Amino acid sequence: MKYLSYWHDTAPGFTGAVEGPIEGHYDVAVIGGGFTGLGAARQLAKAGTKVIVLEAETVGYGASGRNGGHLNNGLAHSYLAAKAEIGKERAIALYQALDASIDTLEAIIAEEGIDCNFRRAGKLKLASKPQHFDSLAKNFEAVHAEVDPDTALLSPADLEREVGSPFHGAMLSKKSAMMHMGRYVAGLAGAASRSGAVIAEKATVKEHGQTDGRHVLKTARGVVTADQVLVATGAYTTSNFGYFRRRIIPVGSFIIATRPLTEAG
Repeated sequence: MKYLSYWHDTAPGFTGAVEGPIEGHYDVAVIGGGFTGLGAARQLAKAGTKVIVLEAETVGYGASGRNGGHLNNGLAHSYLAAKAEIGKERAIALYQALDASIDTLEAIIAEEGIDCNFRRAGKLKLASKPQHFDSLAKNFEAVHAEVDPDTALLSPADLEREVGSPFHGAMLSKKSAMMHMGRYVAGLAGAASRSGAVIAEKATVKEHGQTDGRHVLKTARGVVTADQVLVATGAYTTSNFGYFRRRIIPVGSFIIATRPLTEAG
């Protein structure tokens, strides 16, 4: 049995990382070579900023290469609950921000020619009990009327035809997508590198300080300085960035990959 991320196991590795000792001064040092760090590095480099990415392991090693592969639009929980808590205007803005994030990814993939099997496959929010369907339907009515017409309410019979699954109905969000995360993160690293970002792997930041208004970062491969630092480490934040580490709660999520299924199963 393999204990290896499917995305890592089935994607070409990034080959553009710098070799040898690292040193020098940068406008921005990005700590973490996942989606956030690489996306920021690409954008900064395209704007003419001198940027280095310091990755403790390899590009996409953390959560960016260990997830379910879904790009979900909308809110994870009830839109009606969000509207009651923060008001209609802010709830709509939050919903649309998540829509925009998928649009942004789609645009980057097209612009950079990243081969990562991106597709708008949709997302189902399922009613696992008969009594769940009523609340799902009420939430759908508000979402469909106020913020996202690209949704549909599926009855149990509709759902049986859609996925052949014995749930008690579902809400379909058509904007949601999926992609090969390993291919995307390697492609994003390549795009950042082509734009001028320096990407250093196996460069754990062991110490951070400030001297003469500059950040000093002592890494496993040398010392670099930077005017600004972006910490993009998420659940993999090290103890020397305790302020951020104390404010992050890692949440486990698991997915099982099988062989391609046939009509017979």
